[in-house]
Amino acid sequence: MDFNALKAAIQNAAKKLGVTEYEIYYMSSSDISVDTLNNEISNFSSGLAGGLCLRLVMDGKMGYASTELMEEAEMENLVERAIENAKYTEKEDTVGIFAGSASYEKPNVPDFVPKDAATLKELALATSAAVYAESDAVQNGTSSAAMSSGCVIRLCNSHGLDLETSFGVNAVMAAAVVAKDGEVENNYSVKEMKDGLRPEDVAKEAVSEALAKIGASHVESGKMNVIIDGKQMRAILSVFSSAFSAKSAQMGMSLLAGKENTEIASSIVTISDDPKREGLSIQSYFDAEGVAAYRKNVVENGVLKTLLHNRETAKRAGVETTGNASKGGYSSPVDISPYAFCIEAGAYTEDELFALAGNGVYITEVKGLHAGANAVTGDFSIESAGFVIKDGKKANAVKSFTIAGNFFELLRSITALSNEVKFGVPGGKTTFGSPNVLIKDMSVAGK
Repeated sequence: MDFNALKAAIQNAAKKLGVTEYEIYYMSSSDISVDTLNNEISNFSSGLAGGLCLRLVMDGKMGYASTELMEEAEMENLVERAIENAKYTEKEDTVGIFAGSASYEKPNVPDFVPKDAATLKELALATSAAVYAESDAVQNGTSSAAMSSGCVIRLCNSHGLDLETSFGVNAVMAAAVVAKDGEVENNYSVKEMKDGLRPEDVAKEAVSEALAKIGASHVESGKMNVIIDGKQMRAILSVFSSAFSAKSAQMGMSLLAGKENTEIASSIVTISDDPKREGLSIQSYFDAEGVAAYRKNVVENGVLKTLLHNRETAKRAGVETTGNASKGGYSSPVDISPYAFCIEAGAYTEDELFALAGNGVYITEVKGLHAGANAVTGDFSIESAGFVIKDGKKANAVKSFTIAGNFFELLRSITALSNEVKFGVPGGKTTFGSPNVLIKDMSVAGK
């Protein structure tokens, strides 16, 4: 496929059909994964996907059309379909096609190098072998995986804007099943393949955390001090992240509507969104409308500074876009999503955070998060597991208790933060992160 030839074909067809304002959005993705079960290869998958979406303005309305047929002859049909679709669009277009930002700053990250199938097979088997070698308690049912996922995006339009980016992630997963003293437990670990990462590192984390669950007891019900591990807090943040979307707010699906410049969290809480977060593999310098992406504090010292906007929601709100336009796929409509969305770190080491808690519970696992949380109201009721905190130290494991409350009240109740943000493996172009958080007097339902 010669993208420039396709672009020229669209330009010629647009001129012929009287279209003066249009945008071409091209996306190509590749995914390879190798899975093991019981120390043997159990599944292999490989796929290439991609296509091109054309947006154009015709008679004051926006029309969309997309195709996976990357041939010059198809481009005139694509323009004709977009024009036809614009006729059936009910609402008038209010923002048009973006002319371009004043400047763009590309992130300084190494080029993504995908892993080939043979390498992934070796990594998956090496990780599986490392899990079994970690402990005699490891049982059948143990699995591992190695994955490589890459993406290329090209955006150009009738105003002369022409942007291109590529990114991707290589990752390893280990899921350990262990049996000891008549009990069976499991745990998993997922890590990006970065310099220095060994299969043994992933295996050790999965096995040690599974074994730590053996002998877990039940915690008493009541209000107590709770530390939520950063891995679990970032998962909670991801579930409620749609509340920070201006689109959700304008649709009446977020309690943050109209709350800009008001206090919504503890004064120690700052939530940032950074498309070029240092240390992360996936970074972006433009959004799905071609707007230059930049770092912003969504919540600063407890105060909601801004919701996340694309150009349409920003115009409706009378503000500037935050450069958070997104597309779930090449043919998807323009939506809103964050980049590296995280609660920023605090001042305490993990040991100091436990000392501050004194007595309570440390949550290292949450289950059924999506089913137990309402992103509109902020309410949640989540089955959890973790460890007792006794005299400022992590003590015995506890299981099957529930934490319940409201996400926005939880943000207000944070009294201390650890000094390290724990980021997850990216999902698409979004990565979530959080330090460990301490909440005083949280409701816990145990035995």
